[in-house]
Amino acid sequence: MAGRKDARVTTGDVKTGEQPADVLLSDGTTVQLRPIRPADAPGIVAMHSRFSERTRYLRYFSPYPRIPERDLRRFVNVDHHDREAFVVLVSDQIVAVGRYERLGPAATEAEVAFVVEDAYQGRGIGSVLLEHLADAARRVGIPTFVAEVLPANNAMLRVFADFGYQVRRQFADGVVHLSFPIAPTEATLEVQRGREHRTEARSVARLLAPRGIACYGASATGQGVGAAVLGHLRDYGFTGAVVPVHPSARMVAGLPAYPSAAEAGLPIDLAVVAVPPAAVETVVADAAAAGAHGLVVISAGFAEAGADGAVAQRRLVRAAHAVGMRIIGPNCLGMANTSAEVRLNATLAPRLPVPGRVGLFSQSGAFGVALLAEVERRGLGLSSFVSAGNRADVSGNDLLQYWQDDPNTDVILLYLETFGNPRKFARLARGIGREKPIVALAPSTHVSGPAAPGPDEAAVSALFAQSGVIRVATVAELLDVGVLLANQPLPAGDRVGIVGNSSALTGLAASAATAMGLTVADSYPRDVGPDAGAADFASALGAAVADDGVDALVAVFAPPLPGQLPDTETDFTSALPAVLAGGKPTVATFLAGRAPSGVPAYPSVEEAVRALGQVTAYAGWLRRPTGTHPELVDVDRNAAQAALRPEAFDPAGLLAAYGINVVDSVLVASEQEAVAAARKLGYPVAIKAAAPGLRHRLDLGAVRLDLPDKARVRRAYAKMAAEFGADVLVQPMVPPGVACVVELVEDPAFGPVVGFGVGGVATELLGDRAWRAVPLTDRDAAELVDEPRAAPLLRGHRGAAPVDRSALAQLLLRVGRLADEQPRARTLTLNPVLARPDGLSVLHATVRLGSATVRPDTGPRRL
Repeated sequence: MAGRKDARVTTGDVKTGEQPADVLLSDGTTVQLRPIRPADAPGIVAMHSRFSERTRYLRYFSPYPRIPERDLRRFVNVDHHDREAFVVLVSDQIVAVGRYERLGPAATEAEVAFVVEDAYQGRGIGSVLLEHLADAARRVGIPTFVAEVLPANNAMLRVFADFGYQVRRQFADGVVHLSFPIAPTEATLEVQRGREHRTEARSVARLLAPRGIACYGASATGQGVGAAVLGHLRDYGFTGAVVPVHPSARMVAGLPAYPSAAEAGLPIDLAVVAVPPAAVETVVADAAAAGAHGLVVISAGFAEAGADGAVAQRRLVRAAHAVGMRIIGPNCLGMANTSAEVRLNATLAPRLPVPGRVGLFSQSGAFGVALLAEVERRGLGLSSFVSAGNRADVSGNDLLQYWQDDPNTDVILLYLETFGNPRKFARLARGIGREKPIVALAPSTHVSGPAAPGPDEAAVSALFAQSGVIRVATVAELLDVGVLLANQPLPAGDRVGIVGNSSALTGLAASAATAMGLTVADSYPRDVGPDAGAADFASALGAAVADDGVDALVAVFAPPLPGQLPDTETDFTSALPAVLAGGKPTVATFLAGRAPSGVPAYPSVEEAVRALGQVTAYAGWLRRPTGTHPELVDVDRNAAQAALRPEAFDPAGLLAAYGINVVDSVLVASEQEAVAAARKLGYPVAIKAAAPGLRHRLDLGAVRLDLPDKARVRRAYAKMAAEFGADVLVQPMVPPGVACVVELVEDPAFGPVVGFGVGGVATELLGDRAWRAVPLTDRDAAELVDEPRAAPLLRGHRGAAPVDRSALAQLLLRVGRLADEQPRARTLTLNPVLARPDGLSVLHATVRLGSATVRPDTGPRRL
């Protein structure tokens, strides 16, 4: 027991074995990738028979017309450790295989090779296989791949060269010998995520701009959901072919109908499905035969209906992916594209908003109709709209990547009910938000209660803001902000000029601006008085636009009394068009009349200023440097992996591998053990109640400090054991400092997040923690240290010496790197961390492990 570090751990179940993965190819189609099985032998032979002579020669360096039985048995029987192989399937037909084989029982190198059927070459299968093979090899301790490639095999050489690995080449005996480490690097991750972005964006683009649409479930009588969607497709003027599929009718909704989509003889890219759940899988096969790339499944009765529906939904996704198709839905409202080149209304909404430059995502189908109606009422123009329903396949993350590239979309609005892949959402938002603003109406993710771990609601909103997402609380706010972003430039700063004809309204605007963190510019608000006419307003607004001390304008208009002004002076809206030309964002509140086009108008001053404040905060985020991910040279990933062994987890070793050293601590259960531990550690010592919630509770008597000898240790142990139990921790004394707390938790909206705060009961009660999503930049770490309300204690409060805040930032970077690279570490607490002018000491650490399953947004690409 003596000498054991006090770093505690709990573990979840560890799952073994590889699960099949659905992956996207470069053209946006789906295929399945899974480990090879002995039963795959006939499929391997059949694939081999379809190879061209050139493909066989480039792979095997010889004609190799058939696979001998001995080779075949070896190909399909692997141990999934020293020898691994993955197959790629399309409609249950093997079209590619990739494998590695360790070069000897204890070798650190493995030879990698793969081959792709001719018809599927050039679609990114090789890079997907390489990702999955490298991931599998790393997890069994193989750090390096080698390969032998014929010089004529340009495609294979390009796969290795384009991946971002540091490839060493050597030419000998007519063969190019390659060797490269397969550990993930910034370069390989950038390549992998770039491919992910292109494939996901392309898969969605094919759905939103189809050449032709097959509509399933439209009745010949014109009644029902299917008939409604078909009518909306027809009436909105879809520019491609619309093919109703009906078992007996020859005409449906005035359009020629066919028993199957293929019989129409037209290019079909999309199937819109409104048939009973039991018939959907039949539709998948029919649409695939017609060449469709995807399905919009409006039909309900799937996962939202219970366990049986969830099983049916999984079968639906598997069937669609097997034939290369993606799914929007099921149980969704549909999707729309207002582009004049497409004119797609595959929704249950009879009317669409005017065309514009805003992309809208709604997870809820039932809510989507009302949302579209409100968008239309606000005059907010849409580029495209998608309702994902049960989100069985296509999600908000897919749409984010599509809209990032879409030249017709400038603003992205999201209505989210849950987060399927929170870590990916946070990563995408940080990148896309610097190109196009993202506004999200997102759910509460915080579990209420004083002991609830992780960020509270205020901190979650801050996390959204730090990821470049404008989080709003209501649909009204979602559209308030959307209208402003769609029609006005971003403010250059936070100084607001307020102009109005009512002192009460301008005063309300000034108060609201201050509450939103805006600065009321010098000499504002300006009240032109109730007798002012339109010309006076125009003059005052023009002066505000020209004022170098003003970054944005708030214009408030109260109607004049009857007969107070000549009719020519009552049209206050005429004062606004000239303001728009000044290039400064303007919001307005009209208590009478309507704002001209292009000016966001709000029913109340508070709503106008709130939208402006949210957009100003986003503009400020854009202006701040992004920070970098500094290299931590003393991180030992091999030691970390060794510490994570399930049979002998070493939490202190895991922390030490990331340069986080915990002060020695010994757990004892008697006076004799306490004295022995103190003697070994060296006097003076501290003893503490072992329970995690008591270790820092000096106020309760659960901590006794600076014990100089065994007599004092005996007396202290006896008192503490009587009050808090026999288990006590003994530690050597360290220099005093400001107690701090560092935490790592999994957040439902952002995945792993790192929190920091000053220790103490009061700060814990107030939830005084700052949070950032992983991975942390150097800027994130510095902001974490300075953000808590109690942070002045670290900077030398009331004459105290300032602590080494750079050491705290370095500690946070190390925790963030551990969280990013070791997904099994689900929660981690360092409490207390004593910060001093000359550094810091970590007194206690607690680590909780999860299962070995892949964390979303880590590892090789998969849907």
